[in-house]
Amino acid sequence: MANVRLENIKRKFNNVTAIEDISFEVPDGEFWVLVGPSGCGKSTILRTIAGLETATSGKLYIGNQIVNEIPARQRNVAMVFQNYALYPHMSVAQNIAFGLQMRQMNQEIIRDRVQSVARSLALEHLLDRKPKQLSGGQQQRVALGRALARQAEVFLLDEPLSNLDAQLRDDTRAELKQIHQKLRNTTVYVTHDQIEAMTLADKIVVLNGGKIQQIGTPQDVYAQPLNRMVATFLGSPPMNIIPAKYIGDRFDIYGQFISVPNILKDQLNFLLGKNFDLGIRPEHISIQADDNTEEEQFLEVVVNVVEPLGRETLIRGSLPDSTIPINVQAGAQIQPEPGSNLKLKLDLNHLFVFDSVSGDRLFSKTAI
Repeated sequence: MANVRLENIKRKFNNVTAIEDISFEVPDGEFWVLVGPSGCGKSTILRTIAGLETATSGKLYIGNQIVNEIPARQRNVAMVFQNYALYPHMSVAQNIAFGLQMRQMNQEIIRDRVQSVARSLALEHLLDRKPKQLSGGQQQRVALGRALARQAEVFLLDEPLSNLDAQLRDDTRAELKQIHQKLRNTTVYVTHDQIEAMTLADKIVVLNGGKIQQIGTPQDVYAQPLNRMVATFLGSPPMNIIPAKYIGDRFDIYGQFISVPNILKDQLNFLLGKNFDLGIRPEHISIQADDNTEEEQFLEVVVNVVEPLGRETLIRGSLPDSTIPINVQAGAQIQPEPGSNLKLKLDLNHLFVFDSVSGDRLFSKTAI
Protein backbone atom coordinates (compact mmCIF):
# COMPACT_ATOMS: atom_id res chain seq x y z
CA MET A 1 0.00 0.00 0.00
CA ALA A 2 0.99 3.69 -0.08
CA ASN A 3 0.17 7.06 1.41
CA VAL A 4 -1.62 9.77 -0.58
CA ARG A 5 -0.54 13.41 -0.30
CA LEU A 6 -2.16 16.48 -1.84
CA GLU A 7 -0.27 19.78 -1.79
CA ASN A 8 -2.24 22.93 -2.66
CA ILE A 9 -4.36 21.18 -5.28
CA LYS A 10 -6.61 23.43 -7.34
CA ARG A 11 -9.04 22.42 -10.09
CA LYS A 12 -10.77 24.93 -12.33
CA PHE A 13 -13.40 24.29 -15.00
CA ASN A 14 -13.28 27.33 -17.28
CA ASN A 15 -14.01 30.20 -14.85
CA VAL A 16 -15.38 28.00 -12.08
CA THR A 17 -13.04 26.86 -9.30
CA ALA A 18 -14.22 23.43 -8.10
CA ILE A 19 -11.53 22.93 -5.43
CA GLU A 20 -8.91 25.32 -4.12
CA ASP A 21 -5.81 24.96 -1.94
CA ILE A 22 -6.56 21.35 -0.97
CA SER A 23 -3.77 19.91 1.19
CA PHE A 24 -3.83 16.76 3.30
CA GLU A 25 -2.04 13.43 3.62
CA VAL A 26 -3.65 10.02 4.05
CA PRO A 27 -1.13 7.75 5.82
CA ASP A 28 -0.55 4.23 4.55
CA GLY A 29 -3.36 1.90 5.63
CA GLU A 30 -5.78 4.54 6.93
CA PHE A 31 -9.42 5.08 5.94
CA TRP A 32 -10.20 8.74 5.25
CA VAL A 33 -13.62 10.10 4.36
CA LEU A 34 -14.32 13.26 2.36
CA VAL A 35 -17.68 14.63 3.43
CA GLY A 36 -19.72 17.71 2.67
CA PRO A 37 -22.84 18.98 0.89
CA SER A 38 -23.45 18.45 -2.81
CA GLY A 39 -21.13 20.53 -4.96
CA CYS A 40 -18.47 20.97 -2.27
CA GLY A 41 -15.72 19.38 -4.42
CA LYS A 42 -15.31 15.99 -2.73
CA SER A 43 -15.83 13.92 -5.91
CA THR A 44 -13.52 16.24 -7.84
CA ILE A 45 -10.78 15.53 -5.29
CA LEU A 46 -11.35 11.78 -5.61
CA ARG A 47 -11.31 11.90 -9.40
CA THR A 48 -8.13 13.99 -9.31
CA ILE A 49 -6.44 11.34 -7.16
CA ALA A 50 -7.64 8.67 -9.60
CA GLY A 51 -6.34 10.60 -12.61
CA LEU A 52 -9.80 11.10 -14.13
CA GLU A 53 -9.40 14.87 -13.58
CA THR A 54 -6.21 16.88 -14.00
CA ALA A 55 -5.20 19.33 -11.27
CA THR A 56 -4.93 22.91 -12.52
CA SER A 57 -2.13 23.49 -10.02
CA GLY A 58 -0.55 21.82 -7.01
CA LYS A 59 1.19 18.47 -6.49
CA LEU A 60 -0.30 15.03 -5.97
CA TYR A 61 1.77 12.18 -4.54
CA ILE A 62 1.02 8.47 -4.29
CA GLY A 63 3.75 7.03 -2.14
CA ASN A 64 6.80 9.16 -2.81
CA GLN A 65 6.00 9.68 -6.50
CA ILE A 66 4.44 12.78 -8.03
CA VAL A 67 1.63 11.48 -10.24
CA ASN A 68 0.23 14.68 -11.78
CA GLU A 69 1.39 13.67 -15.27
CA ILE A 70 0.84 9.92 -14.88
CA PRO A 71 -2.34 8.64 -16.61
CA ALA A 72 -5.04 6.96 -14.56
CA ARG A 73 -4.32 3.43 -15.80
CA GLN A 74 -0.74 3.67 -14.53
CA ARG A 75 -1.44 5.03 -11.04
CA ASN A 76 -2.18 1.67 -9.43
CA VAL A 77 -5.37 2.88 -7.80
CA ALA A 78 -8.69 1.03 -7.74
CA MET A 79 -11.97 2.95 -7.85
CA VAL A 80 -15.49 1.87 -6.88
CA PHE A 81 -18.18 4.00 -8.49
CA GLN A 82 -21.62 4.96 -7.24
CA ASN A 83 -23.37 3.02 -10.01
CA TYR A 84 -21.24 -0.17 -9.58
CA ALA A 85 -20.29 -0.25 -13.32
CA LEU A 86 -20.57 -4.06 -13.57
CA TYR A 87 -20.59 -5.79 -16.94
CA PRO A 88 -24.09 -7.31 -17.26
CA HIS A 89 -23.05 -10.13 -19.62
CA MET A 90 -20.28 -11.35 -17.29
CA SER A 91 -20.59 -13.56 -14.24
CA VAL A 92 -19.56 -12.39 -10.78
CA ALA A 93 -16.27 -14.25 -11.16
CA GLN A 94 -15.61 -12.68 -14.56
CA ASN A 95 -16.41 -9.19 -13.25
CA ILE A 96 -14.01 -9.60 -10.34
CA ALA A 97 -11.33 -10.97 -12.65
CA PHE A 98 -11.78 -8.38 -15.41
CA GLY A 99 -9.03 -5.98 -14.32
CA LEU A 100 -6.59 -8.85 -13.90
CA GLN A 101 -7.46 -10.28 -17.30
CA MET A 102 -6.80 -6.88 -18.90
CA ARG A 103 -3.31 -6.98 -17.38
CA GLN A 104 -2.81 -10.46 -18.86
CA MET A 105 -1.94 -11.97 -15.50
CA ASN A 106 -1.37 -15.70 -15.04
CA GLN A 107 -4.69 -17.59 -15.02
CA GLU A 108 -3.84 -19.51 -11.87
CA ILE A 109 -3.09 -16.24 -10.03
CA ILE A 110 -6.37 -14.81 -11.30
CA ARG A 111 -8.34 -17.83 -10.00
CA ASP A 112 -6.64 -17.60 -6.61
CA ARG A 113 -7.34 -13.87 -6.33
CA VAL A 114 -11.00 -14.28 -7.30
CA GLN A 115 -11.51 -17.07 -4.76
CA SER A 116 -9.75 -15.13 -2.02
CA VAL A 117 -11.78 -11.96 -2.63
CA ALA A 118 -15.02 -13.94 -2.91
CA ARG A 119 -14.37 -15.54 0.48
CA SER A 120 -13.66 -12.20 2.16
CA LEU A 121 -16.86 -10.67 0.72
CA ALA A 122 -19.11 -13.76 1.17
CA LEU A 123 -19.57 -14.06 -2.61
CA GLU A 124 -18.38 -17.66 -3.08
CA HIS A 125 -21.89 -19.00 -3.70
CA LEU A 126 -22.62 -16.25 -6.26
CA LEU A 127 -19.61 -16.55 -8.56
CA ASP A 128 -21.61 -18.01 -11.47
CA ARG A 129 -24.45 -15.50 -11.32
CA LYS A 130 -24.90 -12.45 -13.54
CA PRO A 131 -25.33 -8.96 -12.01
CA LYS A 132 -29.08 -8.87 -12.73
CA GLN A 133 -29.50 -11.91 -10.50
CA LEU A 134 -27.98 -10.08 -7.51
CA SER A 135 -29.38 -7.69 -4.94
CA GLY A 136 -28.08 -4.14 -4.72
CA GLY A 137 -25.86 -5.03 -1.79
CA GLN A 138 -24.44 -8.06 -3.58
CA GLN A 139 -23.70 -5.98 -6.68
CA GLN A 140 -21.90 -3.45 -4.51
CA ARG A 141 -19.76 -6.22 -2.99
CA VAL A 142 -18.87 -7.44 -6.48
CA ALA A 143 -17.75 -3.91 -7.47
CA LEU A 144 -15.70 -3.76 -4.30
CA GLY A 145 -14.28 -7.23 -4.99
CA ARG A 146 -13.15 -6.17 -8.45
CA ALA A 147 -11.20 -3.33 -6.83
CA LEU A 148 -9.74 -5.54 -4.10
CA ALA A 149 -8.61 -8.19 -6.57
CA ARG A 150 -6.28 -5.68 -8.19
CA GLN A 151 -4.35 -5.29 -4.93
CA ALA A 152 -3.88 -1.63 -5.78
CA GLU A 153 -1.90 0.79 -3.63
CA VAL A 154 -4.91 3.04 -3.02
CA PHE A 155 -8.66 2.39 -2.99
CA LEU A 156 -11.07 5.16 -3.95
CA LEU A 157 -14.80 4.87 -3.25
CA ASP A 158 -17.27 7.42 -4.63
CA GLU A 159 -20.55 7.29 -2.67
CA PRO A 160 -20.71 3.49 -3.09
CA LEU A 161 -23.72 2.99 -0.79
CA SER A 162 -26.02 5.78 -1.95
CA ASN A 163 -28.13 3.50 -4.17
CA LEU A 164 -28.93 1.04 -1.38
CA ASP A 165 -31.96 1.05 0.89
CA ALA A 166 -31.48 2.07 4.53
CA GLN A 167 -31.07 -1.40 6.09
CA LEU A 168 -28.82 -2.67 3.31
CA ARG A 169 -26.74 0.49 3.52
CA ASP A 170 -26.20 -0.12 7.24
CA ASP A 171 -25.23 -3.76 6.67
CA THR A 172 -22.86 -2.96 3.80
CA ARG A 173 -21.28 -0.14 5.76
CA ALA A 174 -20.44 -2.59 8.55
CA GLU A 175 -18.99 -5.03 5.98
CA LEU A 176 -16.81 -2.27 4.52
CA LYS A 177 -15.43 -1.49 7.95
CA GLN A 178 -14.67 -5.15 8.64
CA ILE A 179 -12.91 -5.51 5.29
CA HIS A 180 -10.72 -2.50 5.99
CA GLN A 181 -9.90 -3.71 9.50
CA LYS A 182 -8.75 -6.98 7.95
CA LEU A 183 -6.87 -5.72 4.89
CA ARG A 184 -5.75 -2.22 6.03
CA ASN A 185 -5.96 -0.76 2.52
CA THR A 186 -5.22 2.93 2.08
CA THR A 187 -8.71 4.20 1.35
CA VAL A 188 -10.29 7.52 0.39
CA TYR A 189 -14.07 7.46 0.57
CA VAL A 190 -16.51 10.14 -0.61
CA THR A 191 -19.98 10.61 0.85
CA HIS A 192 -22.50 13.28 1.75
CA ASP A 193 -23.87 10.99 4.47
CA GLN A 194 -22.50 12.11 7.82
CA ILE A 195 -23.36 8.77 9.46
CA GLU A 196 -21.11 6.95 6.96
CA ALA A 197 -18.38 9.49 7.62
CA MET A 198 -18.62 9.16 11.42
CA THR A 199 -18.75 5.36 11.51
CA LEU A 200 -16.18 4.49 8.83
CA ALA A 201 -13.43 7.08 9.03
CA ASP A 202 -10.09 7.14 10.76
CA LYS A 203 -10.09 10.82 9.77
CA ILE A 204 -12.77 13.06 8.28
CA VAL A 205 -12.14 15.89 5.81
CA VAL A 206 -15.10 18.29 5.91
CA LEU A 207 -15.47 20.32 2.72
CA ASN A 208 -17.62 23.25 1.69
CA GLY A 209 -17.40 25.48 -1.35
CA GLY A 210 -14.34 23.67 -2.66
CA LYS A 211 -12.31 24.34 0.49
CA ILE A 212 -11.38 22.28 3.53
CA GLN A 213 -13.26 23.35 6.65
CA GLN A 214 -11.77 20.88 9.13
CA ILE A 215 -9.76 17.65 9.34
CA GLY A 216 -9.83 15.35 12.36
CA THR A 217 -11.08 12.16 13.91
CA PRO A 218 -14.86 11.75 13.82
CA GLN A 219 -15.19 12.39 17.55
CA ASP A 220 -12.91 15.45 17.49
CA VAL A 221 -14.75 17.03 14.57
CA TYR A 222 -18.12 16.33 16.20
CA ALA A 223 -17.11 17.55 19.67
CA GLN A 224 -14.89 20.48 18.61
CA PRO A 225 -16.15 21.94 15.29
CA LEU A 226 -14.09 24.86 14.05
CA ASN A 227 -17.01 26.74 12.52
CA ARG A 228 -20.79 26.85 12.21
CA MET A 229 -20.84 24.92 8.94
CA VAL A 230 -19.02 21.91 10.45
CA ALA A 231 -21.11 22.12 13.62
CA THR A 232 -24.40 21.94 11.77
CA PHE A 233 -23.32 19.44 9.10
CA LEU A 234 -22.19 16.69 11.48
CA GLY A 235 -24.89 15.48 13.82
CA SER A 236 -28.47 14.30 13.32
CA PRO A 237 -30.49 16.23 14.26
CA PRO A 238 -28.03 19.08 13.68
CA MET A 239 -26.68 21.49 16.25
CA ASN A 240 -29.10 24.26 17.21
CA ILE A 241 -27.90 27.74 16.20
CA ILE A 242 -29.46 30.49 18.31
CA PRO A 243 -28.84 34.23 17.71
CA ALA A 244 -27.98 35.92 21.01
CA LYS A 245 -26.43 38.96 22.67
CA TYR A 246 -24.26 39.15 25.79
CA ILE A 247 -25.35 41.91 28.16
CA GLY A 248 -23.00 41.56 31.12
CA ASP A 249 -24.07 38.51 33.06
CA ARG A 250 -26.78 37.12 30.82
CA PHE A 251 -27.46 35.95 27.28
CA ASP A 252 -30.31 37.89 25.69
CA ILE A 253 -32.11 35.46 23.36
CA TYR A 254 -35.06 37.21 21.68
CA GLY A 255 -36.09 38.82 24.94
CA GLN A 256 -35.47 35.75 27.07
CA PHE A 257 -32.50 35.67 29.41
CA ILE A 258 -30.09 32.90 30.42
CA SER A 259 -27.80 33.59 33.38
CA VAL A 260 -24.10 33.01 32.76
CA PRO A 261 -22.03 31.30 35.51
CA ASN A 262 -19.28 33.44 37.04
CA ILE A 263 -16.61 31.05 35.74
CA LEU A 264 -17.53 31.97 32.14
CA LYS A 265 -17.90 35.73 32.47
CA ASP A 266 -14.21 36.58 31.97
CA GLN A 267 -14.16 34.60 28.71
CA LEU A 268 -17.20 36.46 27.44
CA ASN A 269 -16.17 40.03 28.29
CA PHE A 270 -15.01 40.80 24.73
CA LEU A 271 -18.53 40.01 23.48
CA LEU A 272 -20.24 42.51 25.74
CA GLY A 273 -23.05 44.19 23.83
CA LYS A 274 -22.34 42.22 20.65
CA ASN A 275 -24.50 39.84 18.61
CA PHE A 276 -23.29 36.30 17.93
CA ASP A 277 -24.61 32.77 17.48
CA LEU A 278 -24.87 30.24 20.28
CA GLY A 279 -24.61 26.57 19.29
CA ILE A 280 -25.84 23.61 21.32
CA ARG A 281 -26.63 20.05 20.31
CA PRO A 282 -30.12 18.62 20.97
CA GLU A 283 -28.74 16.02 23.41
CA HIS A 284 -27.40 18.81 25.63
CA ILE A 285 -30.82 20.36 26.22
CA SER A 286 -33.13 19.05 28.94
CA ILE A 287 -36.84 19.64 29.50
CA GLN A 288 -37.85 21.12 32.86
CA ALA A 289 -41.04 20.50 34.80
CA ASP A 290 -43.67 23.25 34.69
CA ASP A 291 -43.45 23.82 38.45
CA ASN A 292 -39.76 24.79 38.22
CA THR A 293 -39.94 28.59 38.12
CA GLU A 294 -36.35 29.62 38.81
CA GLU A 295 -35.76 32.82 36.84
CA GLU A 296 -33.25 33.25 34.04
CA GLN A 297 -32.27 29.59 33.84
CA PHE A 298 -34.66 28.35 31.18
CA LEU A 299 -35.48 29.02 27.55
CA GLU A 300 -39.12 28.79 26.55
CA VAL A 301 -39.98 27.33 23.14
CA VAL A 302 -43.15 26.51 21.24
CA VAL A 303 -43.55 22.85 20.17
CA ASN A 304 -44.10 22.52 16.41
CA VAL A 305 -43.61 18.82 15.63
CA VAL A 306 -43.16 15.74 17.80
CA GLU A 307 -41.39 12.73 16.22
CA PRO A 308 -41.48 9.48 18.26
CA LEU A 309 -38.40 7.43 17.36
CA GLY A 310 -38.89 4.41 19.59
CA ARG A 311 -36.20 4.76 22.24
CA GLU A 312 -36.39 8.59 22.17
CA THR A 313 -38.51 11.49 21.00
CA LEU A 314 -37.33 14.30 18.75
CA ILE A 315 -39.10 17.55 19.51
CA ARG A 316 -38.91 20.28 16.88
CA GLY A 317 -39.82 23.67 18.23
CA SER A 318 -39.06 27.34 17.79
CA LEU A 319 -38.52 30.44 19.89
CA PRO A 320 -41.82 32.30 20.47
CA ASP A 321 -42.68 34.87 17.79
CA SER A 322 -39.74 33.77 15.63
CA THR A 323 -38.73 31.17 13.08
CA ILE A 324 -35.55 30.21 14.96
CA PRO A 325 -35.72 26.37 15.18
CA ILE A 326 -34.84 24.50 18.37
CA ASN A 327 -34.52 20.70 18.29
CA VAL A 328 -34.50 18.64 21.47
CA GLN A 329 -33.88 14.93 22.05
CA ALA A 330 -36.02 13.66 24.92
CA GLY A 331 -37.00 10.36 26.48
CA ALA A 332 -39.52 8.16 24.69
CA GLN A 333 -42.13 8.83 27.38
CA ILE A 334 -42.13 12.59 26.71
CA GLN A 335 -44.82 13.43 24.14
CA PRO A 336 -45.78 17.13 24.34
CA GLU A 337 -48.68 18.47 22.32
CA PRO A 338 -47.89 20.56 19.23
CA GLY A 339 -48.56 24.20 20.06
CA SER A 340 -47.69 23.78 23.73
CA ASN A 341 -44.80 25.56 25.44
CA LEU A 342 -41.74 23.88 26.95
CA LYS A 343 -39.11 25.14 29.35
CA LEU A 344 -35.63 24.08 28.30
CA LYS A 345 -32.41 24.09 30.29
CA LEU A 346 -29.21 24.47 28.26
CA ASP A 347 -26.08 22.67 29.42
CA LEU A 348 -23.65 25.61 29.36
CA ASN A 349 -20.71 23.20 29.52
CA HIS A 350 -21.55 22.19 25.95
CA LEU A 351 -22.35 25.59 24.52
CA PHE A 352 -20.49 26.97 21.50
CA VAL A 353 -20.10 30.58 20.39
CA PHE A 354 -19.81 31.43 16.69
CA ASP A 355 -19.25 34.71 14.90
CA SER A 356 -22.63 35.59 13.40
CA VAL A 357 -21.09 36.83 10.13
CA SER A 358 -18.11 34.57 9.36
CA GLY A 359 -19.41 31.53 11.23
CA ASP A 360 -16.00 30.98 12.83
CA ARG A 361 -15.90 29.53 16.31
CA LEU A 362 -14.80 32.14 18.82
CA PHE A 363 -13.35 29.80 21.45
CA SER A 364 -10.76 27.18 20.55
CA LYS A 365 -10.35 24.79 23.49
CA THR A 366 -13.61 24.03 25.29
CA ALA A 367 -17.23 24.46 24.27
CA ILE A 368 -17.26 28.00 25.66
